[in-house]
Amino acid sequence: MNDIVTIALGLAGGLAIFLYGMGTMSTSLQEAAGERMRAILATVTKNPIMGVLAGALATAVLQSSSATTVMVIGFVSAGLMRLPQAIPIVMGANIGTTITAQIIAFRLSDYILLFVATGFLIMTLARTTRVRLSGRSVFGFGLLFVGIETMSSVMGPLAESPVFAELITQVAGMPVLGVVLGTVMTLVVQSSSATIAVLQGIAAQPGVDGSSVLGLEGAIPILLGDNLGTTVTALLASIGQSRDAKRVALAHCIFNLSGCLLFVGLAGPFASLVATIPPSGDGIELIARQIANAHTCFNVIMTFIWLPLVSLMVKIVMLILPERPSRPRQLAGTPGLQVSEDTLVA
Repeated sequence: MNDIVTIALGLAGGLAIFLYGMGTMSTSLQEAAGERMRAILATVTKNPIMGVLAGALATAVLQSSSATTVMVIGFVSAGLMRLPQAIPIVMGANIGTTITAQIIAFRLSDYILLFVATGFLIMTLARTTRVRLSGRSVFGFGLLFVGIETMSSVMGPLAESPVFAELITQVAGMPVLGVVLGTVMTLVVQSSSATIAVLQGIAAQPGVDGSSVLGLEGAIPILLGDNLGTTVTALLASIGQSRDAKRVALAHCIFNLSGCLLFVGLAGPFASLVATIPPSGDGIELIARQIANAHTCFNVIMTFIWLPLVSLMVKIVMLILPERPSRPRQLAGTPGLQVSEDTLVA
């Protein structure tokens, strides 16, 4: 019982440190570069490819696909951007968010405290706001890896538990269950980067035979669920916004849902494809990198599929969320005479 409590507290504490570090880094980067990212996004107009690149760049810099998506929803709601322009940026945001998983896949355990100490010194001694924000982002980056190491350190005994092994076997053998698990995890934590970091940590634990307890094929459905769960933030951000803003959030959801439905039945072949990407192999030390590569490949492939079909996406979201019909209003003093609200002139 004490072991269970220790593991639970270690996972909860590590996740809390990870989320705090991610939030500190993301907030600092947004304050330092947010206006510049807004300017870049606002200047992207007719070229969908440039929209994808701008979305990926903004998310890679801000370290938050949710921040980019919410920013785009705000642009659309304010009439600064049209729906066909916004959708490619959201696709690019999905690609940009995979940078976090790629960074996590690097083994930086020997340099974690150096990042924390350096960031703390910079943000404490800096005299300008921009330098102070840069220090905070470095400090948050270091805390992010402190959280990962904390979670990894308590997962060793967990991987040896017969109950945990049985649960992982069930998840690995039922892709739909993996998708549901990944979706619920992201809904609870409200960060796909955090749940993917947890997934990388679990998959890196050795099983009885020395290989990954989960394996790449078992991890992919959970990864798909992580992507699906992150769309909820955009849907929540669209509440109370314009009709087109709601359509942007819906397009984000359709993008990830269609990818989930497409790839969940192809987890085996997709895992084999990802395993060929250097560094290739079956070693347990490569599983975190392979999960990161799978995350990137999934979003890049889905962007290639949907980018030529932006007009179709627009039609789909317009069909699901059509324009509200204008309500007729009766003119004062003219019984029986009704006109549409759209025809009234001040």
